[in-house]
Amino acid sequence: MKTITKTEREGYTYVEGGVCAARGFTANGLNCGLNPDKKKNDVCLVYSESVCNTAAVYTKNKVKGAPILVTKRHLEKTGGKAKAVIANSKNANTCNADGEEKAERMAELAADVLGIKPEEVVVASTGVIGQILPIEPLETHIKELAAGLSSSGNAKAANAIMTTDTVPKEAAVEFKLGGCICRLGGMAKGSGMIHPNMATTLNFITSDVSISPEMLKKALSSVVKVTYNCLSIDGDTSTNDMVSLMANGLAGNAEITEEGKDYDCFREALYLVMESMTKMLAKDGEGATKLLECSVSSAPDEDTAILVAKSVIRSPLLKCAMFGEDANWGRILCAIGYAEAEFDIGKVDVWLSSAQGTVSVCKNGAGVEFSEEAAAKILSEDEIKIEIALNQGEASGRAWGCDLTYDYVKINGDYRS
Repeated sequence: MKTITKTEREGYTYVEGGVCAARGFTANGLNCGLNPDKKKNDVCLVYSESVCNTAAVYTKNKVKGAPILVTKRHLEKTGGKAKAVIANSKNANTCNADGEEKAERMAELAADVLGIKPEEVVVASTGVIGQILPIEPLETHIKELAAGLSSSGNAKAANAIMTTDTVPKEAAVEFKLGGCICRLGGMAKGSGMIHPNMATTLNFITSDVSISPEMLKKALSSVVKVTYNCLSIDGDTSTNDMVSLMANGLAGNAEITEEGKDYDCFREALYLVMESMTKMLAKDGEGATKLLECSVSSAPDEDTAILVAKSVIRSPLLKCAMFGEDANWGRILCAIGYAEAEFDIGKVDVWLSSAQGTVSVCKNGAGVEFSEEAAAKILSEDEIKIEIALNQGEASGRAWGCDLTYDYVKINGDYRS
């Protein structure tokens, strides 16, 4: 599959470095033995030399992984302060009687080697649910993990959180605030079990911007709504979903304490990074061959636009049609129709588009004549856009997903093995 093209925006430049792009952040990842494949890292550490204002959002699944509970408790205790992240793959540490004990132990291990407090550590895990997490491999390798922390260790860390992912997912941007050069970057993992009800998968974002805890939380919550919460791979909301955002203030800008020009600039940087990683997550869905983007325009309000876009993206029948390169627009109308929002379906228009062009398939809620040959050519691309105009307002929204293929079933049929 092709690499997603990032569109540069005035004042923002995409840079390398992921979670290490911002000043003062280092990272590392290695194989400690949780994953029998020695070529695959399974634990990572991210560290800031200065204490960070930290915000996080978590899964709303009633079943929550122990690391979620521990991290939430840590940030409540510190008032939203942290200096490090420790995360592992292969084992989700969820639905285990000793889960919280093991998650706390992970924080203690990281704190001991870094010389910080355990409550200053964000803990995360991903992998198989219901299997006891062996702590010995982490205890054995924690010193090596910390010793290898580097400002270029982002790739090793990104590899460590991958499960069925086929590619690492990283993004970072550079921008200015009050003449100060600032950076914001992150890494994400996720390929299946993705239908977020807050955010998705594991996502760690870092910045050197000086911003208050309140404004940091406000920015994260608002951007999650229009990025990660607009992503659906298979309709399953994971037990371990987490997004953490850390800002250490080392860029030297005047602290952002209220809404205004600087806040908007920071929020836009956060949006660019989170949008990029959202699209990477969608394109790397388990077994996927196509990235799907549904855009809804002229909606009564943003919530309606997002609800309609998500309804279409999460439709299994639509996903299958896109895999088969079949312009079965009736499935799109069906998914629009069961969206939990109020609008007049008789005013809706639909187009399918890609690098091969655009074709109109529906006007005023009814089908129109179109070339099946031209439509099939459009759907042969690996990035497809479904464009919907509700023609009932001025708001818009987008959602992202992927097609549903034979390989998705194969991957999840033997996931534990």
